[in-house]
Amino acid sequence: MHIQDCTENTCVDQIQKIFHTAEVEIQRKKRVKVKLRLDLVPLFLSYARDYLNFKHLAHISCVDWIEENEFELIFMLWSYEASLMIMVKTRVNREKPEFITLSHLWPQAETYEREIHEMYGINFKGNERLGEFILEDWEGVPPMRRDFDTIKYSKENFYQRPGREDAQDVRETISKHSGEEVPDFAKEFSIRRIEE
Repeated sequence: MHIQDCTENTCVDQIQKIFHTAEVEIQRKKRVKVKLRLDLVPLFLSYARDYLNFKHLAHISCVDWIEENEFELIFMLWSYEASLMIMVKTRVNREKPEFITLSHLWPQAETYEREIHEMYGINFKGNERLGEFILEDWEGVPPMRRDFDTIKYSKENFYQRPGREDAQDVRETISKHSGEEVPDFAKEFSIRRIEE
């Protein structure tokens, strides 16, 4: 397939010819969504890069579907020639979340994997740099998981510490400086209000 012929429709057709179990759809103009079984994702990403000319790994993201006991990994690939994005989605089990590193395909994948590992706890096999990245001395539930209690953590680690007796709510401080009122929907999330 020549990339200059790659439109949304030809891209979908080509993917469905090779990956029969893939759920492929045109999400909107210049964006194709592909849902795959976990075991097919590395092969598909390599195929998209080498045969469909989606050379650029634009992003790797994660969503916590706690109700379904799964994480969803999302890989965004971009074709400069076709000005087309492929969004590849797959699910991993939340109990023992693992995937393989993609750093052999895209070196920048290592950074995305390190962040997702730290924020969600997903292990990327083959990535040797999954240690401390952004968070320092972190213990407990990774902070982007939906079962992480942000308010409890903030109270225990920031707001109630000695020397913080005069702490102000950041929204109130910004409101005073800007002269703008804090929106009603944001007021209920003030730490002071939650303590009342």
